[in-house]
Amino acid sequence: MSRRRIPLFFTLVAIILATQLSACNTVKGLGQDIQKAGEKIEDVTKKK
Repeated sequence: MSRRRIPLFFTLVAIILATQLSACNTVKGLGQDIQKAGEKIEDVTKKK
């Protein structure tokens, strides 16, 4: 790689890693929301 491409490469890698890590947090939060919704549905069905 040339000297100009090395910083660009590391910048792209850092951006990709940052987006992947934030996506994990988003998916985790979504999973927690779905789990809470499922628990509420279970509560409602148990009361009937």
